[in-house]
Amino acid sequence: MVVRDLKLRYKRSVLGIAWSLLNPLAQLAVFTFLFGRVLKLGIPNYGPFVFAGSLAYSWFQSSLFAAATAITDNRELIKRPGFPAAILPVITVTTSLIQFLLALPILLLFVLSGGAQLTATVLLLPLVIVIQFVLTLSLGYMVAALHVAFRDTQHLLGVALMLLFYLTPVFYDASIFPQRLRVIYYLNPLVHLVGAYRAVLTRGELPDMWSLLILGISAAGLLWLGLTAFTRASYGFVEEL
Repeated sequence: MVVRDLKLRYKRSVLGIAWSLLNPLAQLAVFTFLFGRVLKLGIPNYGPFVFAGSLAYSWFQSSLFAAATAITDNRELIKRPGFPAAILPVITVTTSLIQFLLALPILLLFVLSGGAQLTATVLLLPLVIVIQFVLTLSLGYMVAALHVAFRDTQHLLGVALMLLFYLTPVFYDASIFPQRLRVIYYLNPLVHLVGAYRAVLTRGELPDMWSLLILGISAAGLLWLGLTAFTRASYGFVEEL
């Protein structure tokens, strides 16, 4: 079903799945020009820096957008007796994960071309990916169930994700955020995920393992809550659709 989802997403597209690579590259070009040359932020190796943040956020954003309509876009499957509706959000998050993984080698090329070297810390990359997958899936279950009953969910989600983009250190460093507001700022889980990606990929350093541990436990708990709420709501999906 993931393969089916990828085929439908790029059906009759000339470039096909290459769009999953072109979009973050275009975003990288804009950010590098604006904040690397015009409004200089003074961040070393800015290309890999912003690309790592952009890829992580793009995976999160595209997954939630697709998950919001995972049920309403698959009415025929939902109406089939015995069909496990809970796998649909999993498919959307996995599809976006594949796009993330396809773009990852390009990020590594940027890192190596900038003079940086990959270290043993890159072995922690799967852990960071798993934590983001669990976190994204838990939120995906919630927005998928909510969108069935409240069809404005996707529009509200678009606004929320736009605001969250600027509150996530995608094109700037988290250290520039005012000290008095950092307690609130660090409640954003993507701050820790983006920081972890940059640590293991662009700096060759260990990420903040304490924050990853807390985030992993929180994501697991949130997944249980999201799946529970989704399962209860799924009994009324056929009537709502």
